[in-house]
Amino acid sequence: MCYKIRDLPVQTLLPAIGRAEDQLARLDEAVRRSPVGKGFVERGHFFDAAASMWISGELVHVEDLVLHDAHMDVRAPTHELTISHAILRARRRIADADPAWAVSGSGLLALSGLRGAPDGAAEFDRGPVDDGGGNDSLRGEEALSAEFAAIDAVLERSRRILEGEGAPAVHTERPQSVIVGDLVVRDAEWDERGRIEQWQAVGREVEDMPPTLAAAVLWEAWETLEPLQNKHWLGPLVVGAWLRSRRKVASHLFCINVGLKTIPRERRRSRSKTTRLLAALDAMSAAGDAGMKEISRLAHAREQMQRRLRSRRSSSSLPGVIDLILSRPIVSATMIAKEVNVTPRGALNLITELGVREMTGRGRYRAWGIL
Repeated sequence: MCYKIRDLPVQTLLPAIGRAEDQLARLDEAVRRSPVGKGFVERGHFFDAAASMWISGELVHVEDLVLHDAHMDVRAPTHELTISHAILRARRRIADADPAWAVSGSGLLALSGLRGAPDGAAEFDRGPVDDGGGNDSLRGEEALSAEFAAIDAVLERSRRILEGEGAPAVHTERPQSVIVGDLVVRDAEWDERGRIEQWQAVGREVEDMPPTLAAAVLWEAWETLEPLQNKHWLGPLVVGAWLRSRRKVASHLFCINVGLKTIPRERRRSRSKTTRLLAALDAMSAAGDAGMKEISRLAHAREQMQRRLRSRRSSSSLPGVIDLILSRPIVSATMIAKEVNVTPRGALNLITELGVREMTGRGRYRAWGIL
């Protein structure tokens, strides 16, 4: 499959580009200046991970994701919950790394889990190169990886000989398909590396476009090429990382899935390329608008809770509880007790003093949050 940008209908896309550029700039400035910016970023990881699963047709409750991330599951985690937690970890990994890391060759290699770097990865890598001896550890890791690969090849060859299949070649061009019944888990003809190379080539072609239009093209290219068989959810994350590398949204990793959730599937999966690009631009505007409302809501809640700190001792645990509440969609008494190092009974007393609204309404597995 080959992806070509061709001539874009700029006149049709221009109003949507303007709205998206404005909303993203406003959101970036609000997050940078707001005292609740850090909490907004942490909460955004959870909401975006749940929205990513919703777009793919799976329902994951944010509450379950928060508890699973805190290792406090109330029930056995489902397969969908495990995938959403993988998305959450990937978002945190991208957010903590250098802005250009996720869209570089090494970043895509690490996030996708492929063994060998795709050809031409260095051309898309904007990161600095250390020629002063800083690559010694990298060369050591490459040598160690080569040794492990040789060991794996010997073990595989031995297994096939013992099973009577004969000794195959040490290196195979493509991975073997895994078939369970009528379901093909991995297609050997998919060529993930080749598709990633094509997506990287698109990234080099859109360098001179406005950031939001370029991000829409990158998202549409990922949806069309489908580089990864089992990690299709990685596309919106690296698109958000691309916006961060262009410093359009430098304060955080943009939650584009939150905006895509508001766009009807008929527009996101339309046969018309222009409609899909408009859907991506409108999703950015929607995500930016939702982010601005969330910032205002968190700032108002913080101001109300800060009033409870008047005439409190400097050693009070309430400031730590406030920070935890602002950084999580929900909190439980156990989470608070673990965060501020108090007993569960003490955590309940702190919640009562803050007056945070309870969200579950149950006697067991009680949780609180900002509505």
